[in-house]
Parts: sequence; C-alpha cells; structure tokens
Amino acid sequence: MTDSSKKIPSFIRSASVLALGTLLFTAGCTAPESPTEDSNVETQESASRLTSITDSGKLKVCTTGDYRPFTYLDPKTKEWSGIDIDMAKNLAKSLEVEAEFVQTTWKDLMPDFTSKCDIAVGGVSISLERSQQAYYSEATLDEGKTPITLCENVDKYDTIKEINQPGVRSITPIGGTNEKFADANYPKGEIIRFKDNNKIFDEIIAGRADVMTTDASETRWVAHEHPELCAVHPDKPFNFSQKAYLLPLGDDQFQEYVNQWLNMSKHDGTLKAAEKPWFG
Repeated sequence: MTDSSKKIPSFIRSASVLALGTLLFTAGCTAPESPTEDSNVETQESASRLTSITDSGKLKVCTTGDYRPFTYLDPKTKEWSGIDIDMAKNLAKSLEVEAEFVQTTWKDLMPDFTSKCDIAVGGVSISLERSQQAYYSEATLDEGKTPITLCENVDKYDTIKEINQPGVRSITPIGGTNEKFADANYPKGEIIRFKDNNKIFDEIIAGRADVMTTDASETRWVAHEHPELCAVHPDKPFNFSQKAYLLPLGDDQFQEYVNQWLNMSKHDGTLKAAEKPWFG
C-alpha cells in the first residue's frame, strides 16, 4: 500500500468501491431500448403474405378444378381454365409473380389452403364456418340456387312447390350445398344423387332426370354450352349466397391488397373479360 492510500480514510475507500459496484451492476441490468416505430412497421410488413409471395416469386392458389365456369382442370391436357383461374393469374401478374395452382377437393379445401396456399379460388361460397378459419375477399358474385331444365319445361319447374312433387326427378351431385338444398326443399319428389358433376347435365338432356337446382352462375354457363337447356330465372334465385376468395386469417395487408385489386378489376373490364368465354 502506498503512502497516498494510507491518507484516504477507510470509509471513503469502502464507499468508492460500493459506488463502482453499483454502477457496473446497474449498467449490466439496464433494460434494452424499446423497438422504434419504424421497426414495428417493418415487423408487421414482413409478417404479411405479400412479402413471402414477392420473395418466392409465386402466388400459390388452391382450387378444386371441378366447378365450371370458375375452375376446371382438363384430365387429358392438365390445363387449367375458368373465370377464377384467369383472375388468379391476373392477381399474380399485378404482384409480378407467377401463379402456381394446387389442386384440392371441397372436403380438403380448408386444410390444404391453410397449409399450402396463399389464396383459394374457384366458386368458393362465403360461410360463417369458413370465416372462423380464414379471411374472405370482397364478394366476387351475388347469387343463389335456381333450377335448370329442358327449355320446353321451364314453366313446369320455376317454383320450389312445382319441383317438390311426386314423380319430379331432381338430380344433384353428391355432397355440397346442392344436395343439401334438394334434401331440404324437395322431400316429396324423387332425388337422384349423381357422382360425376361434369356429366350431370347430360342426364337431363337424355331424359333420365327432369331438373337440377344449382348456383345461378352454373346454370347460365350450362345454358350457354347446351342450347337444349335453359336457366330458370337466374336473376331471381330461390335463396341468397355470395362467392369470394379465401385469404389468410389475420393478414389485413394482403386482404386490403386483394380487395383493391378486385375493385379495380370489376371496373376496368378484367372480370368481364374473364367471364365472357363462359357466359357469352
């Protein structure tokens, strides 16, 4: 110990050591600075699907491929077509990426969408059940269930009461809202449950069924394809429903982008151009 240290009272030396220790401890325990507003914005933006889509260069689109005029996968050529197929491609183009289609089924639509895709399209109806697991875009179409039959029989099957009669053969695909509607509204009639939705209308033309009740948009497309068949009051359907696109739950930024794109598409002719080959 030096002479100078001997001159410093012991209580001062102890206080100095204590102060230095306290200072070092305080510096080590200082809370990190709160994130700035800019960093919060950056985190929110990176969480949006918009970022992962542009980074990957792909918009992954879930669709069933069995519901014309909205979505169809040709079993021979493996080519996709349909109103919503064209619209999905246009959405991808607006993001400067490629659309990649992922085939699913109506049964597996929701789990496939939440695990594999950025968006789901193809005549998807809005329902409260689906709304618990996904966002929706703005409605792409307002419609409802309406009959289609041979043109000569339009006046015979233009009300639920007329169709709900013994001897009237209502054909419907197995599963889905068409079968549910037939079961609920035509208990007195004969319900024919048919497996192949792509060939179901041939049964009416061949005389093996009298009428089918389905979405008004589908009846318009079928009437355009088959002159023998007529859509029965498609502008005044039996009930009300809407179609839209499924979007990731909680992603407000992506939903806002899709809604803005959809609004512009409805007014600049994009949607009408996609519909024209199917509705005429």
